[in-house]
Amino acid sequence: MFQQGDRFQGTRAPVGAALQGWWAGIRLRGADGPGEGLAVDGRHMRAWLAALGLASLVESSGGRDAAGAYLDFRLRPDAAARCAPGHDTSGLAVALGLDTAGRDRDLDTEILAAMLLGPIAFELPSHDELVSAVRLRRRIVRAARRTVLSFDTEHAERPEECWTYGEATGFTIVPGHGLIDALRKATQPGIGGRRYSFSCYRATEYVMLLALAQELAECNPGLLAILQRQWETRAIMSGEFHEVFLHEYGSLREPLPARYYVPGDRLWFRNPDEASANVEGYEGSWVFYLGEGRYTNFWTPERHYSLTHKCVELYHWRHGLRRDAAGRPCMDEAVVEARVRADLDDPTAVAAVLERMLRLRDPAGVYAQGGCIDATREYVRCVRPGTCTLRLPGMASSQAA
Repeated sequence: MFQQGDRFQGTRAPVGAALQGWWAGIRLRGADGPGEGLAVDGRHMRAWLAALGLASLVESSGGRDAAGAYLDFRLRPDAAARCAPGHDTSGLAVALGLDTAGRDRDLDTEILAAMLLGPIAFELPSHDELVSAVRLRRRIVRAARRTVLSFDTEHAERPEECWTYGEATGFTIVPGHGLIDALRKATQPGIGGRRYSFSCYRATEYVMLLALAQELAECNPGLLAILQRQWETRAIMSGEFHEVFLHEYGSLREPLPARYYVPGDRLWFRNPDEASANVEGYEGSWVFYLGEGRYTNFWTPERHYSLTHKCVELYHWRHGLRRDAAGRPCMDEAVVEARVRADLDDPTAVAAVLERMLRLRDPAGVYAQGGCIDATREYVRCVRPGTCTLRLPGMASSQAA
């Protein structure tokens, strides 16, 4: 029944099964002898589920395949149908009675419940690594909610007391300044503080890097020291950032369900209109899923997006397309905002937009009948000593341990 895909970490359902109510959930690997790692991890997992109030909603099983022994955990079909019909995770917090904004425990519960609904298994080498994975996602959500920036694709700024810029190195940390504090100063100005200029893609990198550094401070301080030295020397950005730090799950061949998101996921909404996608910064929108059906808005954080709002905004980018004095394509945000407000007050208009935008996006370079929904999501790789899968440039494999 199970196959291994070249872009997947872990088990996946048969083709099409994700859209037919199939849940892979979480798979823990490890030694399976008496009293050894996997058995102990299973007990720890069940105790954690009980502490979070999820034990009665979860079923588990074990087995062995070519990679060794494993334990699988997933939401029971009746619980999944009640809490996330059609793999729609936006109502999980309400269904489980959670206060995710006010309590870390409740946010952890939403994260773990969403993972237990995964149509592709989240495969972890230990229970400890799962705990770090959930904490990383919680830290991303908390940091993303506090992030307030100015949108700019042509210019970038950082606090001068702790950041410096070089053409070959990007923005690096001034020696003597901690990475965590420098990232906070760049992204979390607080009320009335200075907003620094970022593109949405670079902003997501800083939020993920901050969450990673915070988690390493707790579980792998040796790797945090290496990360600190890396950012004092050269920033890791763009494609290299993805390759070094992130795991991507889903594919265009076997896409994730359009409404399936785990808090802390990084994702891309594509602009399906070719003309307006030629405006720099409007090719699409990189965001985090915050849980409770909300997605980040770094520019107006008191107005985080719903999926509907995000789809309507991207749809109307085509109507904001203009040309500047030099003839270059640009975006009239006022036109977009006015059209968004009008549509959100008109259920018929919203339904028409969603019918188009909630489709899977077209492949790269194609603008046909696709919508804005990507097939994949991204999250941070394993970080614990002994099971860490992060490999910074020039770092020996032993250094992660």
